[in-house]
Amino acid sequence: MYRPRTMRSLAIVKTGRESSSALSSVLTIERLQMAQDNYHTPVLVSEIIELFTSLPAGVVVDATLGGAGHAALLLEAAPQLRILGLDRDPEAREAAAKRLAAFAGRARIVDATFATLAGVVRDHWDFLRGEPIVGVLMDLGVSSHQLDDPSRGFSFRSDAPLDMRMDPTRGQTAAEYLSHVDQHEFVRQLRANGENRFAGSIAKSVLARQPKTTDELTEAVERAVPMAARRRGHVATRVFQTLRIAVNGEEAQLAEGLGAALDVLAPSGVLAVISYHSGEDRVVKSVFHEAATGGCHCPPALGCVCGAVALITVDKASARLASASEIATNPRARSARLRIARKLAP
Repeated sequence: MYRPRTMRSLAIVKTGRESSSALSSVLTIERLQMAQDNYHTPVLVSEIIELFTSLPAGVVVDATLGGAGHAALLLEAAPQLRILGLDRDPEAREAAAKRLAAFAGRARIVDATFATLAGVVRDHWDFLRGEPIVGVLMDLGVSSHQLDDPSRGFSFRSDAPLDMRMDPTRGQTAAEYLSHVDQHEFVRQLRANGENRFAGSIAKSVLARQPKTTDELTEAVERAVPMAARRRGHVATRVFQTLRIAVNGEEAQLAEGLGAALDVLAPSGVLAVISYHSGEDRVVKSVFHEAATGGCHCPPALGCVCGAVALITVDKASARLASASEIATNPRARSARLRIARKLAP
């Protein structure tokens, strides 16, 4: 398995196509989005549709299926593709099953995380029917549905038990995590997620308070950060993000999942990753760089003398961002960063 060294029938609009074809694409995507329930609105839809509908017949692994927003659009747009969808959230799998019911035989939903992607592919070889895995999609982070459901404890907008588990049936809650985490480790995690200046005082306040609810966590953070020093946005945003990542093991899972995705992809297959904060994006960039250089660390002036072999090509150095029009209709897309890699033949 590749191990990264670093620890989520549609006409496509293209230059030169007839205007009627372009209009058909836009209207079809809008129609499909309007038909979805309110579980979650997928981001960067036109970019994902254009990327994956150009692939040959085969299976796409949606490694973060959620409510199947992207998956349903891809199955509608690309009849040559089938979807193997992974998600650890039982509510997400239930919503996805309803949304994908119209595509019986072309979609399979699995209770799994993307860190176990290689094992899932092995265990569901019957679904592949000998066809290659031509694409892997990872839409990282927390879904709108999870944030909007007060009982899940992901958000400071409503008071709720401090849970934050992607799978609320397994593992420790955020409150339980805070009951035993070392203060120095918590400070490190806060700083890794951008909470620099007040990381120490926030960690001390939160661990002293031992919050059991989201309001108690917010109050502990507010006590540690002077009003005059509070940045734009909610004072507890990065603390909630830090806890969610820690409780769900997202950083380690991401590195493992990216390596597994590169392993299972067929030559010329596409890996697309949508991240939402700098920590996720750094992991994706690092893994892509390592795979694109074959792990070569030779001095640039000398050229490569170590015999490293590149595994992928990266579409562009910078991430693709959502358009202003998409951000206007779906504010969550503002922080989305799409990075794309294509696997090379051995």
